[in-house]
Amino acid sequence: MFSRNPILLLAGVISGIFLIFLLASRNGDDGGSSPSHQPIPTIEKGHVYSFAGEELPIDNFDVAERLERELLVNAFYHSNTILAIKMANRYFPAIEKILKEEGVPEDLKYLAVAESGLRPVNSAADARGVWQFLKETGVQYGLEVNSEVDERYHLEKSTRAACAHFKQLKERFGTWTLAAAAYNWGGANLAEAMESQRAKTFFDLNINEETSRYIFRVVALKEVLLDPEKFGFSIPKDQLYQPLDRFKVVEVNGPVPNWGDFAEEHGTSYRMLKIYNPWLRDSKLTNKGGKTYQVEIPK
Repeated sequence: MFSRNPILLLAGVISGIFLIFLLASRNGDDGGSSPSHQPIPTIEKGHVYSFAGEELPIDNFDVAERLERELLVNAFYHSNTILAIKMANRYFPAIEKILKEEGVPEDLKYLAVAESGLRPVNSAADARGVWQFLKETGVQYGLEVNSEVDERYHLEKSTRAACAHFKQLKERFGTWTLAAAAYNWGGANLAEAMESQRAKTFFDLNINEETSRYIFRVVALKEVLLDPEKFGFSIPKDQLYQPLDRFKVVEVNGPVPNWGDFAEEHGTSYRMLKIYNPWLRDSKLTNKGGKTYQVEIPK
């Protein structure tokens, strides 16, 4: 039963108020739920926002507002953006090298962030890997895709395939911005929309929300990743994820009955073998054709 003593009741009320104040103070200082200490991003006058060397027409209020939306979303989507910053330190050096070798703009690396967060993920549509290739598209660009080997998860091979795909889309649509939109939505869909709407640029199109937001999301991610501290993300360098660049290569040109045994024989674990080689999708490799695979073994 509750006490009827007024002094005890008053003490209880005061204790309750103090507890609420204490919890509120803690919640405000934990850096997670309150954005009060984080700058609110907005479109800066005089700042050039671009993708692959193509400037966004920020003087168009619709373009400015659509970009601002994505700046806000990515600046305050804390866990996702923090992980993207950490993962970029691991994978951007390897991706940048391939993009340069293939002769495509470095900004294309931000599409990989938008597509997968730089993780070997699967989508609801069964697109896979960092570049989110569908099976038929991956095979079209020379990637091996089956139950044992899926090179959509192979960082180097899938990045080179993405470069070839981007080049074809750029040749077809004329700009990297439209090429990126076609990468997200499909070339046939984009071409049909441009024809029916008499659109000359991506920014003239009125299309599905995902693709309509896509370029702006990519540019917003670019802005945040180029200068994280400007958007309130102060992450010490020693907390960034390090590149997976310490490994030796073992050539495999026959069957592997069990990758666990293979890993043990080469001084590593099954888990680490799969982290360095996510394109190995099964516990074994049949390899009836005697194809040569290069397997990375962490040192």
